[in-house]
Amino acid sequence: MRDTVLTVNNVIDRFRLDGRVALVTGAAQGIGRAFAHGLSDAGAKVAIVDLNMEKAETVAQEILDKGGDAIVVKADVTDEAAVERSIKAIIDTWGQLTIGVNNAGISIWEDAESQAKDAWDKVITLNLSGVYLCCKHEGKAMIDNNYGKIINTASMSAHIVNTPQHQSAYNASKAGVVHLTKSLAAEWAPKGVRVNSISPGYTRTKLVDDLLKTPEGMKVMPIWMERTPVGKMLDVTDLQGAVVFLASPASDLMTGADMLIDGGYCTW
Repeated sequence: MRDTVLTVNNVIDRFRLDGRVALVTGAAQGIGRAFAHGLSDAGAKVAIVDLNMEKAETVAQEILDKGGDAIVVKADVTDEAAVERSIKAIIDTWGQLTIGVNNAGISIWEDAESQAKDAWDKVITLNLSGVYLCCKHEGKAMIDNNYGKIINTASMSAHIVNTPQHQSAYNASKAGVVHLTKSLAAEWAPKGVRVNSISPGYTRTKLVDDLLKTPEGMKVMPIWMERTPVGKMLDVTDLQGAVVFLASPASDLMTGADMLIDGGYCTW
């Protein structure tokens, strides 16, 4: 019997995002900016969701200059009403939401025994509760159409304990993101919504570059690299292929998965 599936369309075409509408939180810089560009390059319209409007406008203009379609939406992802308003604004503009990339996050290096509860709460609220609120309202919009892709930024820190820095709140928050992703994936699979996560390893961004110039940063870098089989940090562009794949029809039967992109760190 002939395998007719292979005659439907070219596999590369199934990675295209033409006609799709995406939002990316924390898209004004770093990994979020790279995600926004990657989704746009693949054909999606992209909403740059952030609190830093100046940087967000810059990213949107970069996309427009390449011939893409982008808007800027100001939102605090820890504020449920703001999240709901931002998604409504996107749907009012483009008629739908098909891709939600929940990337906004923060890390604090502190010893657990001396960390203030306010610092713990700040990390957990943004990294985990903020992701949940975005998933909740993205999911509601997608369930209405019986289709959607949600992609959460987790971290290799969900799988290992980083060293030599101490970051228990961050590690706990990202482990929570991975399990939240799996939980929502199972709950929403019958409703057409796929939920996956990406777990980057050490990734070179401006914030990380600034950190590595400090005495503390210069101390940790050699330790990080000796524990990374490929011997170098990721660039933000190394993550773009994963987000396009998870957003595209090529991954329609993939849900509840966490993609580790860490230069091999978690293999040792």
